[in-house]
Amino acid sequence: GIVHRLDKDTSGVLLIAKNQKTFEYLKKQFQDRKIKKKYIALVKGNLKNNEGIIDLPIATSKNDFRKKTSVGKMVGKEREAITEYKVIKKFNDYTLVEAYPKTGRTHQIRVHLKAIGHPVVCDKLYGPKKQICPFGLTRQFLHANAIELSMLDDSRINLEADMPEDLQNALDMLH
Repeated sequence: GIVHRLDKDTSGVLLIAKNQKTFEYLKKQFQDRKIKKKYIALVKGNLKNNEGIIDLPIATSKNDFRKKTSVGKMVGKEREAITEYKVIKKFNDYTLVEAYPKTGRTHQIRVHLKAIGHPVVCDKLYGPKKQICPFGLTRQFLHANAIELSMLDDSRINLEADMPEDLQNALDMLH
């Protein structure tokens, strides 16, 4: 079974268990926050700090049931959400960041980056309403780059996914 999800239009590592025992084991690791995830995102603007922690609860937006939010009008239960980030490289009007979600809320990285004023480039749900996707992108620039977990025998493994061609092309254009 599929152990966790990626947002629509997010590329990268996805865990799938081949049997029920492994599925339950991996699911518990996610619940206990023992799995480390690393995402790469290109965001609009330049972040002031080269690293930081976004510790803002997430709930459903009162204005749009499809959206989650950390600021403004919320409905339903607010759930704890923590995302660490580190700047990889700054460009003219963009910043490439690594994001490390410590909790696993729906749309968490996208919501948190928008909350600090730096939405993921080409994010149709959380980006500006009338944005033009730069660099030939047709989807948000968010990639689940790596996941580190313990196996049933207690060994640790790190799984990585290369940057997909469309995102790599966008980075090449920025350079």
